[in-house]
Amino acid sequence: AMLRLRLLTWDVKDTLLRLRQPVGQSYAAEARAQGLQVQPEALGRAFREVYGAQSRRFPNYGHGQGLSSRQWWLDVVKQSFRLSGVQDEAALTKLAEKLYRDYCSSHNWELLPGAAETLSRCRQRGFRMGVVSNFDGRLEAILSQCNLRHHFDFVLTSEAAGFAKPDGRIFEQALRLGGARPEQAAHVGDDYGRDYRAARAAGMHSFLLRAAGQGQGPEVPPEHVLPTLSHLLARIEK
Repeated sequence: AMLRLRLLTWDVKDTLLRLRQPVGQSYAAEARAQGLQVQPEALGRAFREVYGAQSRRFPNYGHGQGLSSRQWWLDVVKQSFRLSGVQDEAALTKLAEKLYRDYCSSHNWELLPGAAETLSRCRQRGFRMGVVSNFDGRLEAILSQCNLRHHFDFVLTSEAAGFAKPDGRIFEQALRLGGARPEQAAHVGDDYGRDYRAARAAGMHSFLLRAAGQGQGPEVPPEHVLPTLSHLLARIEK
């Protein structure tokens, strides 16, 4: 039977938009522009380590712990460069502020295949649309720069919500914003735990974007799996 949906909610990173190049490469290029030689691989490893530690210590960008998301990110960038051997504090501050701004712009992001077309077609079908993303306040600007913002009735970030996926309360806020009951809503995302399973736990329908050849994670009914975003409407309407 066709799902009677009113609201579609969307993850962003690796669902609609992805980074044009790995973080280590972007960071190294910015360092080079400032006359510093740092290995992209070392920076990438340092970033993953620092980002993980910062996320554990100050979850959801330090929300409720007195940190702004901007300060949270500046600390991550600086510490990533420190671990990669850059010690000059003035250089670290300049790098961090420049990279924080750069990740606001479309120049670091690209659309996934089928993203713009699928969003347009969903809007044409009359669905209400919203973003539910573990992201900081820069997301509005990124979506606007990438020419996606106009598709959405609301953009709900974990920073604004005060809760990060898989916490069900961020989905409850999205349902209120979208004026829908859980069974009238479906979430689209690429992460099994934070997107697919969390939305279902909140009583919503959910679809998992899982490209062919990606490491097969937990079992998901095939009718809930999207090999590409372009498969979404057929899954909803069949």
